[in-house]
Amino acid sequence: MVRNRFGPSGGCVSISPPAQIIRFGGGNCKNFLRESGNHSPLHRHLIFAAGLLEDDDAHEGEDGEIALCPGGKIAYKKPVPQPRRLALLLAAATVALYLPVAWFGFCVYDDSLYVTENPIVQAGVTWAGVKWAFTTLAICNWHPLTLVSHMIDCGVFGLNPAGPHLENALIHAANVALLFALLLRLAGKIWPAAFIAALFAWHPMHVESVAWISERKDVLSTFFALLAFLNYAKYVQENSRRNFWWSLVCFALGLMAKPMLVTLPCVLLLLDFWPLQRISDFRFQISNFRAAAALVWEKIPFFLITAAASLVTFLAQSQSASKAVVSTAIVPLHYRLKNAPVAGAEYLWKTFWPAKLAIFYPLPEHIPAAQVAAAVTALACLSLVALRLHRSRPYLITGWLWFAGMLVPVIGLVQVGGAQIADRYSYLSSVGIFIIVTFAALELAARWKIPKKILGALAAVVLIACLVTAEKQIWHWQNSETLFRHALAVTTDNDIARNNLGVALEQQGRLAEATGQYRAAARLEPDRYQGHHNLASALDRLGRPAEARAEHRAAVQIAPDVEFLHHDLGRSLLAAGQTGAALAEFAAASKLNPHYPWSHVETAKIYLRAGRDAEAVGELRAAVRIAPDDISILGYTAQVLAANANPAARDGRSAFVLAAKANVLTSGSRPDVLDALGMACAELGKFDAAQLAAQQALEVAAALKLKKLEPIQHRLELYKNQQPWRESFLATNPPAEN
Repeated sequence: MVRNRFGPSGGCVSISPPAQIIRFGGGNCKNFLRESGNHSPLHRHLIFAAGLLEDDDAHEGEDGEIALCPGGKIAYKKPVPQPRRLALLLAAATVALYLPVAWFGFCVYDDSLYVTENPIVQAGVTWAGVKWAFTTLAICNWHPLTLVSHMIDCGVFGLNPAGPHLENALIHAANVALLFALLLRLAGKIWPAAFIAALFAWHPMHVESVAWISERKDVLSTFFALLAFLNYAKYVQENSRRNFWWSLVCFALGLMAKPMLVTLPCVLLLLDFWPLQRISDFRFQISNFRAAAALVWEKIPFFLITAAASLVTFLAQSQSASKAVVSTAIVPLHYRLKNAPVAGAEYLWKTFWPAKLAIFYPLPEHIPAAQVAAAVTALACLSLVALRLHRSRPYLITGWLWFAGMLVPVIGLVQVGGAQIADRYSYLSSVGIFIIVTFAALELAARWKIPKKILGALAAVVLIACLVTAEKQIWHWQNSETLFRHALAVTTDNDIARNNLGVALEQQGRLAEATGQYRAAARLEPDRYQGHHNLASALDRLGRPAEARAEHRAAVQIAPDVEFLHHDLGRSLLAAGQTGAALAEFAAASKLNPHYPWSHVETAKIYLRAGRDAEAVGELRAAVRIAPDDISILGYTAQVLAANANPAARDGRSAFVLAAKANVLTSGSRPDVLDALGMACAELGKFDAAQLAAQQALEVAAALKLKKLEPIQHRLELYKNQQPWRESFLATNPPAEN
């Protein structure tokens, strides 16, 4: 019995006697009921039931039959699986597939930005953190909901990667159930909806979106997108204006998770054509233009939100600190125009044949004209076929434009990150192809009279292949080394993979192997600074400063407009005793980017060593103005203002404000911040508060298994004796007498 949407009485709806038998020949029950003009709840349920009975999977091809029994129940000749149970089964199988990710670690590529090196996120959900999430553009995007979700993870799981990994898997499973519900509502066919949802759940290209903690934004934005689609469908089918506004809210929330959803309003227009049938065809008739214009006008609120999100995203990715948007000087416009159709064809090919998947696909040095011509021809032919058959097979144009339209923002015309394609961009867009494949297969099966068992067997083979391939792909993500070694195995000339493999090896202390990877990356892309920059850092750790300075200089020569390269060269020069040259590099960094705080911090340290305390304090205050939420800057500035042996440089009240803010941002989880807070309290004469802060610093440090706690213990003893802490920041840096 069908139990979904028919009330609690065993899949039936009670009605008044007398008993009747209603028979519908040739699958015309749905049309009969719709043409009756009665839109009572009972009739709506009958229409839905008719839609199920028209499916070959719901009966053996006999005339549809609905029996209105004397007991007041609607019975069906053949039972249909309960949609809720099927949705739960799909979700459970998806969670089981991705369960191994609970034992995987963080990825060196981007996870540091979102979690492992982000103290504000690590502090969990705080008012200050939420404010930062909604105002920062520091991670090349504006996606506050994604950042808040990472804060929730850190608040619950700390820095245990099992938590966020499992949360990604659970959100993905929820998306599978939502997609199934959406397709069932739109098309009314349970098995096609289940097959499409299963393809979405287990497709190997979607592993990246689930197994990568940084791609929380992908699964989370899709969650809200599917809710937006569901509410929109309910608005159209039930004329519920409330659901229209809920759809708009969900769309806005999705954009706050990931801005790639900017083309969602266009997908709503596609759904208006099929399967919602709010417009009949694309013929150039006045009636069609009026209907289309009305549908577009209806979605003006969606398009306004799209415009705002697009502007914010471009500003975030264009800011000089991130360098996310690649200039046309590096990737010319003519190259982008050639790459766009090739990338589109590559997405399509990998959807059907997901082999040699990698976390990063480098842009090829040259794109052959024949490859461009083949890609353009293939995409144009597919588009023409979909347009030509839009009346007889409307699922073609809806599915094709769903796929192509959702890829438009990431197809490479605006180059972000330097990749040709990315598996994660296919996460929601591939649903369009799944729709085409599924409904075309049903149509061909009906035309060629393929038995249901054979069709079901073919579907099972496809899904099993997806499961096996996805399971194999998942294990490449177990750690950064396996991930980037696999990327190197399936791609060519991948300097990004070599750089990140080097970082993974360096984190393991395998510095010699890491330098080998960095040198290889620098050879592959001599005009890209990352290899030289990473190599310089590794050489510094190996105690080879002269070689490191040479690599720092090489990086600056390649990218003289990147401020942090000047900063790092300045630090290398300072370590070599070249203070004047170091100050020049820090000044260059500040000139290139007035919003870069670290050059001010390093300049302040030089001034402190030279006894120029007043100038040093000015530089530190400038750094705080630029980065008012940076924990390290707040803590160090508070320490200087609270503990400087020079009384003219001390400012206890400002030190307390800065340290307290840093402590709020980190929720008391940083011992260095608590230590600075204790110094500030002592400077203000609040020795009880200073003792409490120092004691908390010791407890947190012990919990983190940190060593060298003697300085904090010494300060705690001073506070107990009603004495503040004093220290000199001169070059010799001896602590002042206390």
